[in-house]
Amino acid sequence: MEKTIVITGGLGFIGSRFVKAVYENTIYSIINIDSHTYAADHNRIPLEIRQDTERYRFMKEDICADFKKLGELEQNLLLQAEYVVNFAAESHVDNSIADGRPFVRTNIEGVLNLLEYFKHAKSLKKFTQISTDEVYGDMDDLEGEQEADESFKLRPSSYYSATKAAAELLVQSAARTFGVPYLITRSCNNFGPNQDPEKLIPKIFKSINEGREVPVYGDGLQSREWMHVDDNCEIILELVLSKVKNESYNIGSGYHHKNMDIINFIGTTLNKKVSRAFVADRLGHDKAYRLNNNKTFEFLGDKVFQTLEGFLEDEIRGA
Repeated sequence: MEKTIVITGGLGFIGSRFVKAVYENTIYSIINIDSHTYAADHNRIPLEIRQDTERYRFMKEDICADFKKLGELEQNLLLQAEYVVNFAAESHVDNSIADGRPFVRTNIEGVLNLLEYFKHAKSLKKFTQISTDEVYGDMDDLEGEQEADESFKLRPSSYYSATKAAAELLVQSAARTFGVPYLITRSCNNFGPNQDPEKLIPKIFKSINEGREVPVYGDGLQSREWMHVDDNCEIILELVLSKVKNESYNIGSGYHHKNMDIINFIGTTLNKKVSRAFVADRLGHDKAYRLNNNKTFEFLGDKVFQTLEGFLEDEIRGA
């Protein structure tokens, strides 16, 4: 039987890099399920992969769709999957504040739909839910420099992070009730090639490069942990293929940066004057996320993470 991995949201920023990681580092055939929304782009998948019809198959489907209505061939391919990795999600926090309903539909109902379908997959070794460090909420609300390990209470601040936390609970309940083996990863902020232009770093880069004002929420001192998307995907793939089961893992680099520091660094590296437009802070904006990554570091052993500064310098040299 063909060894297959199903990746949902595989045309997105992180999902597409995971498709690339699977293709280059395993012998698995890949089924990429994506509804092709505004955040999707086929060009994120290298042409070599897209043209390899033996190992790569794209299905344009919403994760809320009724997969039982697919043809017999498609269903057979899906239900023989050994791994399902769910990257599909609505992820823009500002959009969730404006209207949380699409987030409930995709991030909760979509995950339930996947679980209901793949709980019947007899070959399934692991269902992986890609979550976020935002489920832990604002660490600045707490006394001291606390870090969130995997047992830390989930305290989401936005509709986005609340739906991701709810999805985690659905996955855990499917394991308890139906025996669906799972992995949950909670990653920090990612940077890397082909990121959505609405995200922080591409928006800063474009604004400074074009001589426009950089919008800054509040005082710009919000702190985030950053890691290269390929480091994240490498770790996720190692965890997916490992014997780890029914556990959650924080995935972070340990590299923390304030938003204002990123703006200043990009301006300096571009050798351009930075004009800042301070705007009203985002509703419920978290000041800081701090992950305890010890569990993942123990799993990985020694690893050197790519730095945000190095990536930005390379991007500017290549621009």
